[in-house]
Amino acid sequence: MFTGFKDFIMRGNVIDLAVAVVIGAAFTAVVNSIVENIFNPLIGALFQADSLDESLILTLGTAQLKFGAVIGTILTFLIVAAVVYFVFVLPINTMKGHADARRKAGVVREDAPVTEIDVLTEIRDLLARNTLRP
Repeated sequence: MFTGFKDFIMRGNVIDLAVAVVIGAAFTAVVNSIVENIFNPLIGALFQADSLDESLILTLGTAQLKFGAVIGTILTFLIVAAVVYFVFVLPINTMKGHADARRKAGVVREDAPVTEIDVLTEIRDLLARNTLRP
């Protein structure tokens, strides 16, 4: 019983998932801080409104349909998605694209360590040269 539990806990994907949750929580805090402290005040200044939560309310008997709150939540989602994309995803993909282009062009740092791939490529090239000689 305990062996099975230990095997379950020690699986790589469980550990990876735990790390992802912790990093995700920290990442969420960063994104929320950017949205709440930069973008929300800008939007509030543009629309001269403190909150959409208390606007566009339709009362039906005792029920209140808060359309403003739904619109505010949708706007918050779109702002968070934009912040994640433009502040994190786009710059990382751009840097990654430059690194991939340099790698494809054969540009390697002088101090880069020799990898197994480098050695195997060199062996392949030497064998190809030796077997093609007459």
